[in-house]
Amino acid sequence: MTISRSLVRGAAALAAVSVFSVSAAAQGAMGNMQMGGGQKAPASPRDSVKATIAGAEINVNYGRPSKRGRVLFNGLGDMKWGMVWRTGANEATHFTTSKTLDFGGKVVPAGTYTLFTKLEENGKWELIVNKQTKQWGTAYDAKQDLLRIPMTVTSNNAVVEKMEIQVKPAGKGGEIVVMWDTYKATAAFTAK
Repeated sequence: MTISRSLVRGAAALAAVSVFSVSAAAQGAMGNMQMGGGQKAPASPRDSVKATIAGAEINVNYGRPSKRGRVLFNGLGDMKWGMVWRTGANEATHFTTSKTLDFGGKVVPAGTYTLFTKLEENGKWELIVNKQTKQWGTAYDAKQDLLRIPMTVTSNNAVVEKMEIQVKPAGKGGEIVVMWDTYKATAAFTAK
């Protein structure tokens, strides 16, 4: 009888260990699936903005860096005043329009471009529309510039942690808005 009880207890313990092991393995697998196979989410994930304004289909694809407690404008090495910034992170920010856009007399024909931003401490920023595409964001070639558009720069009331680009209706057309940290830069356009 003692042997029999020992066997039953041993079998029960083995079954409990087996169930626990399977459960832990299943939970680990579920955790890996949720986290992309155990990989961390990228620090600057890609995002896209799509909008139709006055018949123009506009798409912006960009990397969204986070502030993460850093001093950004005039603090980061590639964001000093007077420099050209990639307007995002990693790959260059791509901008596509199906119709010609007029930014106060500066015309961007339908097509695909990359966007950069000339940063100035006095708030006189410029949105740079560049003809080169499919490059890394730090591979800026000024010879490929189509044009530079003055931006209206204001302060946000709150800190924007993750950089954001918006394309939205405004006035008789629309505007491209770049927001990050305490800055908001806007370039207004009409579609032709």
